[in-house]
Amino acid sequence: MGTIVAATLMAELPEIGTTDRRKIAALAGLAPIARDSGQRNGRRVIGGGRATVRTVLYLAALHASRHSATFRAFRQKLQEAGKPVKAALTATARKLLSVLNSMVADGTYFREVQPT
Repeated sequence: MGTIVAATLMAELPEIGTTDRRKIAALAGLAPIARDSGQRNGRRVIGGGRATVRTVLYLAALHASRHSATFRAFRQKLQEAGKPVKAALTATARKLLSVLNSMVADGTYFREVQPT
């Protein structure tokens, strides 16, 4: 993750490291929103939240899925399961946010783990 992404996250998402992964994903606009009504089950869409954070995380996930073995394996697994490319990238962005949130909360650094 570069300095621009880090600076944007710290400025636009000061709650990082203080809330759980579900709440931080909702704040960033990376949590699916149900469009249900009565008996009808609608689509789950990504939206709301902070658009700047969502955009920066999407681009960071694109980079991470190309250069990090961990995130590359995560994205490939989703695409092999039939997810569209953009849906897999959005899920990778949410995974990246969850990892960053726990790193800030624990005060640890990212260690690349070889996927199995």
